[in-house]
Amino acid sequence: MKIRPLKPDEIEVRIAEIRATTNGNMARLLLYKTARTDMDILDETFGPENWQVDYKSIDGKLYCGIGVRIGTEWIWKWNTGTESNMEAQKGEASDAMKRSGFCWGTGRELYTAPDIVLFYPKATIKENSKGKLACYDHFSVRDIGYTDGKITRLVIANDATGAEVFAWGTGRQAPVQP
Repeated sequence: MKIRPLKPDEIEVRIAEIRATTNGNMARLLLYKTARTDMDILDETFGPENWQVDYKSIDGKLYCGIGVRIGTEWIWKWNTGTESNMEAQKGEASDAMKRSGFCWGTGRELYTAPDIVLFYPKATIKENSKGKLACYDHFSVRDIGYTDGKITRLVIANDATGAEVFAWGTGRQAPVQP
């Protein structure tokens, strides 16, 4: 069974980088999925009784395997994760599962996302109390399209304003930045 591409509400958006440029302060956005999304898609695709996860520590690294029952046989795909800044162990387990999900095809199309760069006023970038650039805006995927497993259309909105801040792909042009 082929795993379907992610829907807009299954894709999360986070700020990956903020920096000053000669064109002004910029924020680079990153698209990602959660482990919960993987679980939902595995349930939908294979049925909740036909997949399972297992975790193993090998040489101090946490690995997650996702096993899928194909006929009478279990097929396993494994990957490792990295600790997160918040809850290190939980983040590592979640990251390992998401990476194992990529092995099965959940969200693999995210690797084909265009470079998503925003400048003010599309992203509110200011110096914080420590003198570092920061952006506290939240963004979401409003629309996405695919062809042959690759992203061909992407629209991102600023959740606070509701405004489209990035539009790219089929029938759309990337916004011109300063």
